[in-house]
Amino acid sequence: VFGDNLADPKAVVLYSDVELLVVNKPASISVIPDGYDPDAACLRGILEADFGKLWVVHRLDRLTSGALVFARSQSAHRILNDQFADRLVEKVYHALVLGDPKWDKKDIDFPLLVGGDRKHRTVVNYERGKTAVTHVKVLERYKTCALVEARPFTGRTHQIRAHLSAAGTPIVAVALYGDGAALYLSSIKHNYRKKASSELPLLNRLGLHACVLTFTHPESKILKKFEAPYQKDMRTALNGLRKYGLVG
Repeated sequence: VFGDNLADPKAVVLYSDVELLVVNKPASISVIPDGYDPDAACLRGILEADFGKLWVVHRLDRLTSGALVFARSQSAHRILNDQFADRLVEKVYHALVLGDPKWDKKDIDFPLLVGGDRKHRTVVNYERGKTAVTHVKVLERYKTCALVEARPFTGRTHQIRAHLSAAGTPIVAVALYGDGAALYLSSIKHNYRKKASSELPLLNRLGLHACVLTFTHPESKILKKFEAPYQKDMRTALNGLRKYGLVG
């Protein structure tokens, strides 16, 4: 289920106490039951078998990995919900994007309309869109893509992928906001053998990872910062890019 060969659900846990459960969510699993397949496994259900009832505070999409917090009491759920609503939670993502960003740092502030086209995508819409701001910074540059830090100031659905796509640098392997193509070693390594059907992709899912989550603990009132290591597929992709895909 977990994609990182994590047979034990406890292996994804970053932090646990009576009020909180913070995990490094694997890619390819939904946080809650999928509306189209309510019987499919979900992360909350798997974790509740070991940790008891969990309240969902926020979500990461099925193909996004990284830091995610669940509440373990109604009071913690209420307090954390307020922090998210009041934009008191700091969220830091890393994204692998296609192309060469023309900026080192940038505030992307295109207004976004959720479900704004026939494909139900979040789209830039200056008349009906809501304010959306994402602070972005290039961390590493490669020949065909770049590693970008993204800090969303607002929390619109698909905000990061919509903003990066609108900025001309769609996230690697993003289906609705880019070409959806997986990242292969043959596309970055010079003189690599022609891509064959047997070649496995370095990364074949959305190249987006929630690296850091910072918020105030609902009971102790202490500011807590949680960092989620990259998943195996993201590490593999970055290792390949750093070895064969660097500029120059």
